[in-house]
Amino acid sequence: MEIKEAQHLVDSWIKTTGVRYFNELTNTAILMEEVGEVARIMARQYGEQSFKKSDTEVNLADEMADVLFVLICLANQTGIDLTDALLKNLDKKNIRDAERHKNNEKLK
Repeated sequence: MEIKEAQHLVDSWIKTTGVRYFNELTNTAILMEEVGEVARIMARQYGEQSFKKSDTEVNLADEMADVLFVLICLANQTGIDLTDALLKNLDKKNIRDAERHKNNEKLK
């Protein structure tokens, strides 16, 4: 699936099943909540924190998909074409970081 298609699918879902978009501020807060859930799993699965009994049903892929869903909602609400935005961002990184990471001793 391409990003544009994902943006369309989310928009269709919101306008039918979801009824309407939450406002941008609410969606920003929801995005932070979802990112926090990803961080919680990462800290336990790959970091030094241990899982609690209540963490037995965690699903990292599902939580990452929640982050992506809400990010797509915000893009749709603000008129951002994520494909275009990502391509421009990669161009910026290619110029800015052309030698930066290759010359970083910490990465060798």
